[in-house]
Amino acid sequence: MGAVLCTACAAPAWAAVNVEGVPFDDAARVAGRELLLNGTGLRSVFVIKGYVAGLYLPERAKNAAVILGMKGPKRLQIHPLRNVGADTFIHALNDGIHRNQTEIQVQKLADRLTQLEDAMRQIGSTKRGDTINFDYAPEAGTTVSINGVARAKAIPGEDFYQAVLSIFIGNNPVDRDLKSGLLGT
Repeated sequence: MGAVLCTACAAPAWAAVNVEGVPFDDAARVAGRELLLNGTGLRSVFVIKGYVAGLYLPERAKNAAVILGMKGPKRLQIHPLRNVGADTFIHALNDGIHRNQTEIQVQKLADRLTQLEDAMRQIGSTKRGDTINFDYAPEAGTTVSINGVARAKAIPGEDFYQAVLSIFIGNNPVDRDLKSGLLGT
């Protein structure tokens, strides 16, 4: 899912939005707390539309560093727009994490990255119409679910969720326009 030419459709999240025919609720509930839709975006390469994503936070923020340091539950929601095999998804996640973390950070995350790979293999191939949530709850960690069903046990550590989120809003995001959309800018 490398980027040669990427575009994103950004929408400020002050009300429920629709991106590429996929609706995003203006709020979500994670760990008993209501989260606000911060922003949405489209990931595409050339003319191939890969997925749309939405970021839900305890409070809206337009700065990636603020969001990455924000305490409390969070949700990154992805809606594939085409069929994606588990191995392709895993490769893209690993590539994004390696692009945004130091080698020492990646080593500290190694066991948990294996847990993420296992969760993604349990999900298997994804298709248009699926909803993948990466939810973070401080007391539990990161839960990966598809269509409302959690896969594998929660992956511990706020640093792990920050690493996953950095794929999309870090210094070297998978798509700069998608990052801008998720930041609501």
